Amino acid sequence: MGTQRAYLTNPAEFRDVSRGNPRPHTLKGEALVQARLTPETWRLEIVSDGSATIQTPRSLEAGNAVDLTELHNLGKRHGKKFLKAMQCLNIATPLGQGLWEGVPLREVIKLVGRISNVRRIYWWGFHNNDPKQIFQASLSYSQVFETPPWDLGPLVAYRLNGQPIPLLRGGPVRMVIPWAHGFKSTKWLQRITLTNNVAANDTYANGNNEIESYLKTAAYLDDGPREFRAGQPVEMSGVAMVGWSGLKRVEYWLRPDAGTHGQLADDDPAWQTARWLPCALEGPPTNWGGQLPDNVLPRDVWGFDPKTGRPKEWPMRFSVVRWTAALRDLRPGAYEFRARAVDLNDFAQPEPRPYQKSGQNLVQVRLFTVA
Repeated sequence: MGTQRAYLTNPAEFRDVSRGNPRPHTLKGEALVQARLTPETWRLEIVSDGSATIQTPRSLEAGNAVDLTELHNLGKRHGKKFLKAMQCLNIATPLGQGLWEGVPLREVIKLVGRISNVRRIYWWGFHNNDPKQIFQASLSYSQVFETPPWDLGPLVAYRLNGQPIPLLRGGPVRMVIPWAHGFKSTKWLQRITLTNNVAANDTYANGNNEIESYLKTAAYLDDGPREFRAGQPVEMSGVAMVGWSGLKRVEYWLRPDAGTHGQLADDDPAWQTARWLPCALEGPPTNWGGQLPDNVLPRDVWGFDPKTGRPKEWPMRFSVVRWTAALRDLRPGAYEFRARAVDLNDFAQPEPRPYQKSGQNLVQVRLFTVA
C-alpha cells in the first residue's frame, strides 16, 4: 500500500452506527458523570447472573468494580495491540480501520479469582436508563479463554490509534472482538456477566442475525464517475475486507450492460460463463513508522515480525486492503463492472455463506458508460 494513503482511519471519520436514544456520545457534563462515561467515573462490573460461581465478584454495590487505572496496570503486563477494520453485520463495506490496544478479556475476568459452572460470557455497554435499550453480546467460555497464543482473542480496549478511545467511538472502554462483526465489539463497556446459560444472549439474535459469524472475506466497490471518454483509461477501485479465511485475490468481471440496471439473479447462467480477471492489490506501507502512531513500533503490533517490523502475511487478517483494476481500450457503450474476493479456501464471494444475515457480502456492481 502506498505511503501517501493513510492506513488508519481517523477516529472521527469512522462511519457511526451507534444505537440508543439519546446516543451516549451526545451526553455532556453531569450526564456523562452519571453515566460513568468519563475516565474518572468509568467502572466495569464482573458478576454472575446467579447460575455461575465467582470467588470475588467485582461490582458497584461492593465498591470494588474495575476502574481505568486498574485496567491500564493490567495492560502493562498483558496488553495487546492489533489492527482491525470494523464492519457492521448488516452494512456492506467496512466502517473504518484502527489500531486497537487493550487487555485480553480472559485476563480481565481472572480478576474475580476462581470461577466455575461457566458456559457463556456476555457483556453490555451503557446506552441510557431504559432497560429495553440495553445492548449486549456474548461468547462461549472456550472462545474467551482458549485462544491459542499465536492468535488473537477478545480484547477489552482502551486506546485507538495510540490515543484514549474517544466517546464517539465507544470510550473510555469498549469490547473489541477481532474476528467478529461490529455488534460483538460493544461500545461503552460497563458490565461483564458469567452464566451457565448456554443460550447466546446477543441482542442481535432477535433480528434473525447469525450471531456467531466470522468477518467475511469480501470485495466492495468505491463510488466514482459513471461516464468516461473513449480512449480514456478507466480505473475501478475499492477495498477488500480480509476475513477469518484470509484473502487470495480480488478479481473483476466486465461485460456490456444487459439493460437490467445491473440486476443479476443468483441462478442466472451468466455467472457460469463469466470471465474473471485479476485486480491489483496494494502492498503494505513501505514506512510503517509513518502509518502507525508515534509511540507505537510495528514489532509491538500483533501480526508483525518482531525482527523485521513487517507483517507476517499480506493482506493481514481482520484488516482491509485496497484494490484497483485498469480497464483499457474500451469501445463506446454501456458496461457492468463487478468485483469479488476469493479467500484462501478458494471460496469466491459470496460463498461460502450467501446468507446475508451472517454478513453483507453480495457481489456489487457499478454501471458506467464510455462515450
